[in-house]
Amino acid sequence: MSLPPGFLDELRNRLSLTDVVGRKVMWDQRKSNAGKGDMWAPCPFHHEKTASFHVNDKDGYYYCFGCHAKGDAITFVRETENVSFMEAIEILAREAGMPIPERDPQAQKQADKRSQLAEINEAANRFFRLNLSQQGGAQARAYLDRRGMKPETRERFEIGYAPPGNALLRALKDQGISVEMAIEAGVVAKPDDGRDPYDFYRDRITFPIRDARGRLISFGGRAMDSNARAKYLNGPERLLFDKGAALYNHGPARAGCGKGQVLVVAEGYMDVIAMAEAGFDATVAPLGTAITERQLQLMWRMSDEPVIALDGDKAGLRAAFRLIDLAMPLLQAGKGLRFAILPEGQDPDELIKAKGREAMQEVLDGALPMVALLWRRETEGKVFDSPERRAALDKSLRDAIRPIADPSIKGHYGEILKDMRFELFRGKRSEQQGGGGERRAWTPGKGRFNGGRFGKGPAVPTEGLKASLIVSGDETQADLMREAVVLAVLLKNPGIALDFLSQLEALQPRTEDHAALLHALLTHAEVEDADELREKILNDVGRGPLDRLLSHPHVQITPPVRKPDREVAQMCLTEELAKLKARRGYKAELDEGLVDLLAAEDEKVTWRLRQAAEARNKATKAEAEDKTEFDTAENGLELSRDERDAFRALLNRIAPERQK
Repeated sequence: MSLPPGFLDELRNRLSLTDVVGRKVMWDQRKSNAGKGDMWAPCPFHHEKTASFHVNDKDGYYYCFGCHAKGDAITFVRETENVSFMEAIEILAREAGMPIPERDPQAQKQADKRSQLAEINEAANRFFRLNLSQQGGAQARAYLDRRGMKPETRERFEIGYAPPGNALLRALKDQGISVEMAIEAGVVAKPDDGRDPYDFYRDRITFPIRDARGRLISFGGRAMDSNARAKYLNGPERLLFDKGAALYNHGPARAGCGKGQVLVVAEGYMDVIAMAEAGFDATVAPLGTAITERQLQLMWRMSDEPVIALDGDKAGLRAAFRLIDLAMPLLQAGKGLRFAILPEGQDPDELIKAKGREAMQEVLDGALPMVALLWRRETEGKVFDSPERRAALDKSLRDAIRPIADPSIKGHYGEILKDMRFELFRGKRSEQQGGGGERRAWTPGKGRFNGGRFGKGPAVPTEGLKASLIVSGDETQADLMREAVVLAVLLKNPGIALDFLSQLEALQPRTEDHAALLHALLTHAEVEDADELREKILNDVGRGPLDRLLSHPHVQITPPVRKPDREVAQMCLTEELAKLKARRGYKAELDEGLVDLLAAEDEKVTWRLRQAAEARNKATKAEAEDKTEFDTAENGLELSRDERDAFRALLNRIAPERQK
């Protein structure tokens, strides 16, 4: 639907963004200035304790410095209420007292029909709930009692009972509801063979399914007859109901997430109800099928990192593995999944009843990141005792993360998987070399060594070795110069940071000044005025780091710094960031070469050194201006003099130990 010119501007002018946002947040009175319309609060889009969510009433925009959520009043309503653009307009227009422009007649007709169908479902729900409380619902009530569902829980989740036969169809007719509309609502079915219509739900416990706005869009039904063709049955897909785009308990779960709870995704209706009874209000379930892309997007609107609670049996793991493949192309910075694997043979309902809420909380607290489950899928039950099998693992891991669109996320996945691979393969080598030797201890995130011994020799101290072997003074200075050029180009060419976000977020500055400047530049990446950007950077980091950055002679002669030009700046940033990545990649390769040097037999050292040298050559191929001095060793390796001398000294040092 198109809106009249000026309607949105008038709507925004009539509303105070502070009032719109204030319904969902608690303002930080110490940090906020209500008189100037400058307000701060903990962000409603991600769980935090500090007030990093900023509302500028004058400009009508909000921005979170934590999760980077941003927008105006319409965006805020869309995101917090999980509604469409036009639905958000309607909500705000009612609040502002503005009449909604006339809809397109066809669109209005569809909206009216949706409302009618929802009312028919409400009528069916009243009928089902009444039947549960009457004599015909005795067996259903007994079943719910055996499952431990309290009467107040039945009321909360509006549990009902659909009797056998066509009692609902008759009741709806008595209320003046046509058979055709009842069929369209999904509570009555019509056979293709021309037979008379009949109740879709018969002899089943019913679970109302509501959308995020609370509209009753369909039902789930649990068969009381153990011989029924389907134990659980969802309503047919109709105008009002698309099971691939709906979640059971959506609205209450969203409210629970708003209170800081972690979103949990369970398998079925009874699991959700059991979790809610135990205090886990932010729990949803897909509707009888594997999680779809649309459901995943709905989950991420509620929580940045939903926890998928799956049964620990083979079927549960298969579902988790399928979800990994679905989620990979959709991953974004800050948006991921964790997996809580329950004890085999137990679902959340059974675990809570057997061991209490604390046991379920313990499972959720131990939820694994997606990368860990990916590793489990590719390695569990497999033996990697040959080069071919190891190469096959490498290929499967590369194929698994290839769909990730965000380069930064893909890079981090690659780093973590590389560390896991290192632990798997190097641990095996250490055991094979053993002869009483102690296996290396490996700690993720703390480097590749954590004490330990190799072969029969004594432990080789590694503190300081990497620094002396890999980071020479000239190269560190070159890195600093490149970082300074990158930061200065970003400063002098506002808005260009948006073209390089993934590379910049992956950059690891060498100094505190550079780290502070980079953070400030990314925070204000959307500012397009040079003076405004400089002012914001000064406010964030102070004058000192900025003056030191711009005082570098190498920075001052950089073309897009002397004379800002977007095209030249893009070329400069592309080149400098690529060289930084290549140089640091070569250092990482040398680091791994050092690991093998310390762990492998002497005849294996040459191959690793060649790999390191080749990586260095690639890193320095386009750096003729650096005039780095290289020597060629007898075996053809190209290494800097400092590196060659350091490796030689190390070999001389450990040679006596290897001869023992």
